[in-house]
Amino acid sequence: MTSPMLRKARTASDARHGKRPEERSVEERLSKCVIVIDKPMGPTSHQVASWVRDMLGVEKAGHGGTLDPRVTGVLPVGMGNSVRAMDYIHEAGKKYIGAMRLHGDVDDATLHAAAQEFIGDIFQTPPVRSAVKRALRIRKVYSIDIIEKIERDVLLQVSCQGGTYIRSLCVDIGDALGVGAHMQDLRRVSAGPFVESQAIPLHALRDAVEFWKEGDAKELMQLMLPIESIFSGWKKVLVKDSSVDSLCHGAPLAIPGLVEFSKDIAKGERVAIYTTKDEIIASGVSMMSSDEIARIKDGIAVRLERVFMEPGTYPMNWASRVEKDAQGRPRSEPK
Repeated sequence: MTSPMLRKARTASDARHGKRPEERSVEERLSKCVIVIDKPMGPTSHQVASWVRDMLGVEKAGHGGTLDPRVTGVLPVGMGNSVRAMDYIHEAGKKYIGAMRLHGDVDDATLHAAAQEFIGDIFQTPPVRSAVKRALRIRKVYSIDIIEKIERDVLLQVSCQGGTYIRSLCVDIGDALGVGAHMQDLRRVSAGPFVESQAIPLHALRDAVEFWKEGDAKELMQLMLPIESIFSGWKKVLVKDSSVDSLCHGAPLAIPGLVEFSKDIAKGERVAIYTTKDEIIASGVSMMSSDEIARIKDGIAVRLERVFMEPGTYPMNWASRVEKDAQGRPRSEPK
């Protein structure tokens, strides 16, 4: 659900600079988009990202959340500047549907009770065949739903924090039951804001690329989700055109540069910074709550974390002007 917005100032955006995400050409989208792949069983996530990169002829591509070779499902692949935001998908919540085989007989009530014991913070050591260092760590499980149980075969759905190993979770549930268990099959059905209905097989991407090369880009355009889709659901702030380029150079966002902001931002919360054309500029951490932003006329509202827009997209009109505040002290934040 999108958070309601509060207005801080009124401004008009210059149509000569920037462009709404839906108005970008194929070439512009290639530098800042996400394609959601339905990863097949067999290749690694890194291999899939490399194949997507080569198909599209881009320099950079990265995936949002490793899937083991035997695991299928939702694998967001970012291109160009979107690679900078892939860690946010790594960290985001994931949802899986898996098949677990129990090593002994267990009644339904006992199984349900044992599964509920693993909701919340759990300790995990990654499996031996994993892409990360095998060290004990804490992960959060949001829900475990038993969809179906036939004798010793269990179909379950798990919602969890990014980085949770479902293979290890199945083993732990089996140990808690006292009969043992292992994961037989696993499919990821969502990763952050991206869901299974958006995922496409690799051959569908290949076909769309071939159509594009022949002059028909319609299908490929539909598959390339804008970088902004990564931040759906985030609290947001919109800024004046005159503030954009300084942000692209890493400057913090001062209150005079704000146009609108989500009404329920908490101090210390991660937020997304946009132009008034709904283009993502950067992510950052709010230094004030929404109430403070609405009340205060000056100061730093957001300190930047990562920048996604290229400098020069909007005109630079901040570096040569040093303004002064009411006390006559120099101030470099744009208005």
